[in-house]
Amino acid sequence: QVQLVESGGGLVQPGGSLRLSCAASGLTFSNYAIGWYRQAPGKERELVAYSTSAGDMTDYADSVKGRFTISRENNKNTVYLQMNSLKPEDTAVYYCNAYRARFNHDYWGQGTQVIVSS
Repeated sequence: QVQLVESGGGLVQPGGSLRLSCAASGLTFSNYAIGWYRQAPGKERELVAYSTSAGDMTDYADSVKGRFTISRENNKNTVYLQMNSLKPEDTAVYYCNAYRARFNHDYWGQGTQVIVSS
């Protein structure tokens, strides 16, 4: 059974930092591309950061470029999202997604809440 478990969310002041983690089990983690998505109230879920399976290529939404960094440790089955210079508009539930195109495998975590507020 595949599980993705996010952690590290919470309440932070504008300008602060958080590091989210996503721990995976039940899959060969190094075969999966990973995306961090977020969904704010009343808005659609959006992709904010992406990593290839090997971690050799990453991409970011324009709204977070220069502030967020995705990284992964395949030997620990874990992916991270370092979030710096947080803004109130970063407030959302953040989800981890593991995807393997070859088999159309698509797995989601339960999400972790991030609130940026003074």
